[in-house]
Amino acid sequence: MSAAPLIDRAFLEKLERLTLRWRKSFPGLVGGHNTSRFPGPGQEFFDHRHFHYGDDLRAVNWRAYLRLEKLFLKMFQVEPRVPVRVLLDTSGSMGTGEPSKFVYARRLAAALTYVGLVRLDTICIHPFSSTLGEGMVCSGGRHRFAPVVDFLTGLEARDASHYAPVARQFASTYVQRGLLVILSDFLDDAGCEKPLQSLADCGHELLLIHLWADEDREPPWVGELDLTDVETGEKLEISFDEAARREYTASFDSYARTLQELAVRTGGRYIGLSTAVPFEEAIFGPLIHAGGVV
Repeated sequence: MSAAPLIDRAFLEKLERLTLRWRKSFPGLVGGHNTSRFPGPGQEFFDHRHFHYGDDLRAVNWRAYLRLEKLFLKMFQVEPRVPVRVLLDTSGSMGTGEPSKFVYARRLAAALTYVGLVRLDTICIHPFSSTLGEGMVCSGGRHRFAPVVDFLTGLEARDASHYAPVARQFASTYVQRGLLVILSDFLDDAGCEKPLQSLADCGHELLLIHLWADEDREPPWVGELDLTDVETGEKLEISFDEAARREYTASFDSYARTLQELAVRTGGRYIGLSTAVPFEEAIFGPLIHAGGVV
């Protein structure tokens, strides 16, 4: 029996009307669909400024000169093709849950990439765990989507996650600022906050999509538990009761708020998703409400 497709044709048709959105203005290549506040050779009028020696005389507003006897330069809005990069967490913890966070994340990555391809964006998908994996660059329209599905389907969830070296590698590899979508459960013993902050400090706009299985937030077990870390293999024996469950859930929610505050503080966005949320509802609900797609 063949595995279910990562994303089906009927759902792709529903994605046709969506567009990836970012909040910041980035200098980029002309020809995109998101309006930037950077002046340049676009089509939509932006503003005037005083003429300076060396400016292009073809951009002078000669009608204003006839009225005011002063030279003003017409500026137009640039529509930049902003780099869109998707970081997909492939660490071992992403393979837990039912459905697994990894299956859910790959479907989200596929959907967001398809939305970008329809609008002729260029998308770079990078798997990561302890290091930044080999990425895939896709562009050129919806007919280039099949290799994306093949690439995502071939990925596996394994190894431990370490955000610090991944952030350093990403920052040194991608100097041009852009929209950075991170699909992850954000579980790292060393912490994710400082590496994420460093990426924002480099000028990238963060769209953090925080995924969890219901058992991640509210473990259903009670009693004496023998736990094994799926990434490191370390073992832990604990006594777990209702009071411990409430304390654990409160800590989980506090961590989620920390990620949200970091994203908002740096001009980005945060979306928290349980894998129990139907996939289509996630796209047309939380992602649209957060402005990740419109």
